[in-house]
Amino acid sequence: MKAVIVYDSVYGNTKAIAEAVAAGLGAGARAVPVAGFVPGSLQAGDLLVVGSPINGWRPTPAIASALGDLAGGGLTGVKAAAFDTRLKLFIHGDAGKKISRALQEAGASIIGGPMAFYVKGTEGPLLAGEAGRAAAWADELAAAMK
Repeated sequence: MKAVIVYDSVYGNTKAIAEAVAAGLGAGARAVPVAGFVPGSLQAGDLLVVGSPINGWRPTPAIASALGDLAGGGLTGVKAAAFDTRLKLFIHGDAGKKISRALQEAGASIIGGPMAFYVKGTEGPLLAGEAGRAAAWADELAAAMK
């Protein structure tokens, strides 16, 4: 299994979560900034995890554009999951849910509900324990791939 964790990051928090997920998945997993993502590199059975900070109640424009490029079945046979980074507020938007829906519409099989990881303040840093939560989530994703 090959695993690609595609992310967009403004202050480095989403990148840190993507790298923690890649490390948790182990060999064959790599975190890739959205600008370096090559959709054609995925094959049936691979894992695609997509993450974004919440930007105006949704994923960043770069992530939305990349997901738009995959529309119409570009992910058939690929397993997928989504996450976002956000402030811990009562009202905050849900980029992870929107990413998950777009992945499913592109033909991916969603293997876990979208995850939220929390930052302190607008720019971060991540709240204590969030990188550990990301690694634990990676274990859950790996188990779901079996």
